[in-house]
Amino acid sequence: MTRLSLAIALLLLAACQQTDTPQPASAEAAAPAPFAFEEASIASLQEQMASGSLTSRALAQAYLDRIAAIDDTGPRLNAVIEANPDALKEADALDAERTSGKLRGPLHGIPVLLKDNIDATPMVNSAGSLALAEHRPKSDAFLVARLRAAGAVILGKTNLSEWANIRSTRSTSGWSARGGQTRNPYALDRNPCGSSAGTGTAIAANLAAVGIGTETDGSIICPSAVAGLVGIKPTVGLVSRSGIIPISHSQDTAGPMARSVADAAAVLTAIAAADAADAATSEHPARTAIDYTAHLKPDALKGARIGVLRKAMGYQPDVDAAFERAVAALKAAGATVVDAEIPTAGQWGDAELEVLLYELKADLNAYLTSSGAPVKSLAGVIAFNKQNAGTEMRYFAQELFEQAEAKGPLTDREYLDARDKARRLAGPEGIDAALKKDNLDALVAPSMSPAWPTDPINGDHFTGAGYGAAAVARYPSISVPMGHSHGLPLGITFMGTAWSEARLVELAHAYEQASKARTPPKFLLTVDLDEAR
Repeated sequence: MTRLSLAIALLLLAACQQTDTPQPASAEAAAPAPFAFEEASIASLQEQMASGSLTSRALAQAYLDRIAAIDDTGPRLNAVIEANPDALKEADALDAERTSGKLRGPLHGIPVLLKDNIDATPMVNSAGSLALAEHRPKSDAFLVARLRAAGAVILGKTNLSEWANIRSTRSTSGWSARGGQTRNPYALDRNPCGSSAGTGTAIAANLAAVGIGTETDGSIICPSAVAGLVGIKPTVGLVSRSGIIPISHSQDTAGPMARSVADAAAVLTAIAAADAADAATSEHPARTAIDYTAHLKPDALKGARIGVLRKAMGYQPDVDAAFERAVAALKAAGATVVDAEIPTAGQWGDAELEVLLYELKADLNAYLTSSGAPVKSLAGVIAFNKQNAGTEMRYFAQELFEQAEAKGPLTDREYLDARDKARRLAGPEGIDAALKKDNLDALVAPSMSPAWPTDPINGDHFTGAGYGAAAVARYPSISVPMGHSHGLPLGITFMGTAWSEARLVELAHAYEQASKARTPPKFLLTVDLDEAR
């Protein structure tokens, strides 16, 4: 490997000196000052901009000020890894367009945060790794170009679990060598979950109007659930992956993370489109633009048939109790609820891991080479981590990287068999079989356990989750707030067959309106055990 540049060397020195181990928040940590745009929806912000009482520049500046006040200091959430130096200039341009009568749509002038594995000029795209700390892609990812075309202001990039949590089996969600540890705004000693951890914390804490996460298996649904958000994991191929640092072309997708189904639907409408650079986006059976906001129907549960995956319960009593209340709310809103089962549940795990390891090597090598990254291969990243183990591997190693590097090409029969097995068991013989058996519109399950205390020594402490089948099947899922456990948010996940996003948006929105379960974070030092469950 060539000698490190002076800039990289300085970054490594700073990382060695910083204390980014998850520390207990100081006794002085407290809830931030009132914020004018707390819990503001896209619709309410557009109303203010339309009336002339608000500009996009003022809104972007307000969010940047809030990031400085509670992300960089104060509770120090550590959710935003980099601000866009052009954000205010972008906002000014959109304000000028509005003044001239040009409006691009619901996202016009709306600040958006992006996970730091998505190419967006002029910022770094690092996947949280110091190996890519100087990697500035020359063009936007396709979905970022779609956001800009829709009028969004790219406010900055969010921290993530380094390399989207595929480096080690003992990793700590929300930690990266470049960004440090992101905290959960509901209880600062709790974990933000999943690789889109920074986006989850940022949007929950009102650091932007909406955000973009990415998921391979759980990394939109999990952080959305523990941050009291709505997260939409689309069908693989609905949203382009070009310009996103990959794990697996079989399962990777980007999707919106927002404080309401309506806001998430507006973002999904903007980013869902065919892209010649991503073959999966040509697989839609009827590739036409869909306005998902037209599917915000508060009565959509009337006559719906919902399958309850009770085998996804039983790992935490507060989760079970909240889920039972959610099921009762579905019934009260007019749904027919039946107990359902994914007949193949638990049978695809080994095959899925095999697919991820094979595709990680092939897909990451392709991205690093084509994007002009300073490191050109997975092997180069592994070598970088070994040479800089004091910063990169201070808490956990890279055994999954090493297993992936040992894999052969994607023509190997072992890979092809694993790919076909995982998709078949989770999709046609899994979710589809369950839906068909009882003529169901969707399946529901608890999204996740409550957030656990962040633990860099032992890693994450998952006790249960209900989103895996949709991830492996490549099908859509939506997490919606359903309650809390001692102040820690809980989510319910709606899953459907391929390309059923519009129907899931209807059902999720109707449930959200019936339950009104989201509550803003209180930035507590730790869980308030006296708070009602």
